Amino acid sequence: MSKLQSLVLLTHSLSLAEKKAFRIRSLRNKSKSDYILLYDIIEKNREQPTAVLLSEFLKARPGASVETTVKYLYELLLDSMLELKKEQDSFYFLFNKILKAKILYEKSLFDECFELLKDIIEQAEKYENYYALLLAERLELDYLLALNFPNLSEKTLLKKQFRLNEALKYVRKINEQSSLFENLKHRIVYKGHARSQKQKDELNDLVFSEISIVASQNLDNFEISKLHQLFQSNYLISVGDYKSALNSYIELNNLFEANKHLWSNPPIYYLHTLEGVLESLRGIHNYEGMSYFITQLKAIDIQSATFRINLTCITFLYELFPFLDRGDYASSIKLMANYNDTLYDKLFTLNRARQAELCLYTSLVYFGNSEYQKAHKFLNQIILRGKNYYYLPLYRTIRLVNLMILFKLGDFDLIKYEIRSMKRDLMDTAKDYKIESFLFKFLSKPIPTVLKKREHLLEKTLKEFDEINQDVFEKQILRIFDFTAWVESLLRKTPLSEMLQLRMNAYTNQGNQG
Repeated sequence: MSKLQSLVLLTHSLSLAEKKAFRIRSLRNKSKSDYILLYDIIEKNREQPTAVLLSEFLKARPGASVETTVKYLYELLLDSMLELKKEQDSFYFLFNKILKAKILYEKSLFDECFELLKDIIEQAEKYENYYALLLAERLELDYLLALNFPNLSEKTLLKKQFRLNEALKYVRKINEQSSLFENLKHRIVYKGHARSQKQKDELNDLVFSEISIVASQNLDNFEISKLHQLFQSNYLISVGDYKSALNSYIELNNLFEANKHLWSNPPIYYLHTLEGVLESLRGIHNYEGMSYFITQLKAIDIQSATFRINLTCITFLYELFPFLDRGDYASSIKLMANYNDTLYDKLFTLNRARQAELCLYTSLVYFGNSEYQKAHKFLNQIILRGKNYYYLPLYRTIRLVNLMILFKLGDFDLIKYEIRSMKRDLMDTAKDYKIESFLFKFLSKPIPTVLKKREHLLEKTLKEFDEINQDVFEKQILRIFDFTAWVESLLRKTPLSEMLQLRMNAYTNQGNQG
């Protein structure tokens, strides 16, 4: 990516507060500098490619150095954002103070330096920022050593060293816990949720390591408790145990609510927690329980443009799922219209996983509404860029839904080509889903038109579906979309919306009986 492209992305990501901070800083320069002109051009032409922006700038400033102006503006924007962050985020605040303490020491203002380091240590302990705490305590000992320990008893020195070693222990424990959570998430991202008992067992090494670490730790620490609950809840979701995952996420949510002063900015882990709660509630079809947590999502007030668009996408999806899972496509279409400006117009500012997710569920809405060309158009935004999304487990589901669309469009030649391609790709994985194998056979030929043949196929199919629906690992894909409901609706010649509503009523009745 060129420096100009990076500058454009950085400029468009600025919050209102960050734009204001930059403008205030720019007012100090009374002349219309090249960098201010370039900023204005980028800001006013949000949809234009970089070549057009560059052309307009050179037209206004023929003799200007583009490279120098771009580099200067880029650094100036970062400085403005950093200045603002120091007032909003304890992480930036503490490290900025550490830099000031270093300057005070270099200027021989030793009393002021040690006073500031004392304040940093107290604040770092309050916010449980062990990295700032380590650095401040290490600087304090280094400076005391350089000054020959002025008025410092050995007992006090040993106390300071002990406190530093305790901080090191916490950092080591947090790093161990973080490593396990990172490894778990990596496996989920690249391998998907467990599709067999064997794949579930393959996670045991992480589970046993996590249990042993937790057994030796003090869970009163916020960071360690947070990582423990995140690991547990993500593992439980990956193996399809949504009820237990929900309990774990509820505990995690309570932990966050009780420690708001320790949230990161933006609160990424808190967002993961709310999303996990909502995913668990959807997994057990408790849509009424989702309302409270959706409200909590909407209450998060963060200016970061990247975080905000991700938050908007998550909010939309969990508002959509109760309609989509029940086959209420009219309400789904209406909800989508409400998010045109805030979400769909900014589709490609989302990360790739969110782009794929949004396109898939949007396509499913259009599919259920019998708008197959629109459904195909949305999925093609991902499929035609396949190499960029291929690593996502969701990409397999996207290709399955694409087969459904092609089936409704009657393109059986392309279906056969796609199925061969998908089978080749599945050879590299440990196991495919039973529903995938079923759909490959089912979609390869038209549905029988003779009533008796169709009834015979339905009877055979329902027996297969009984086995599929009882398999906890098959539920991992059926929670995204109930492919069995769609096949049954075809064979019974019943609208998909009605079949999904029947399924949902059956889930509700089972829950009431339980």
